[in-house]
Amino acid sequence: MTKPVAREPQRRNSRSNRARILATARRELGRNPDITLEELARASGVVRRTLFGHFPGRAALLEALAEEAAEALRGAVAEAAEPSETADQALAHFVLSIWPVGDRYRMLLALARHDLGAERVTEILAPAREKVAAILDRGQRDGVFHDHLPSGVLSAGLEAMTIALLEEVNTGALEDDGTRVAVATLIAAGVPEKRARVVVDTVVTTTAAADG
Repeated sequence: MTKPVAREPQRRNSRSNRARILATARRELGRNPDITLEELARASGVVRRTLFGHFPGRAALLEALAEEAAEALRGAVAEAAEPSETADQALAHFVLSIWPVGDRYRMLLALARHDLGAERVTEILAPAREKVAAILDRGQRDGVFHDHLPSGVLSAGLEAMTIALLEEVNTGALEDDGTRVAVATLIAAGVPEKRARVVVDTVVTTTAAADG
């Protein structure tokens, strides 16, 4: 009787190829949003047939990146959930948690609305938007954040600022691990600069201690 061919090494190789293609796409799309799949295959070190076996077209590749980003963002939002924090600490913690996700997937900014569509972008960002809205509502009630803008409008403004700063990272004009952006976000929400810096430093220190 013929023994069945072991397929696990093939599966591992397939998963490895897929991961390498996605990692290369994150890098190369940031450099050249118009890169072709053939060029991407060469940059990934795989043949064209292998890439198309995983991603039959540009839309499928971008959707896979979008799903990766959505999963990472959901994880970051969950990680930022600290009910015991004050509202300004919670907002700083949120920004510091999601910045690495935004930094990793910032190439999607140039492609998102055109290639993915507004509805898909809204779906990806929904958990983060809900979290920020809750933090801002609490902060406005507690007098931590200014209230001359409704929380929904303020949230939209902070999101736009974050996206603009990520685009500055794309251009090379900004380098940040999230701390400068967190301070800027708190200031934009109405926290005095000195307090904003202290809050962010405290959250960074507390998070580092908890991690390790």
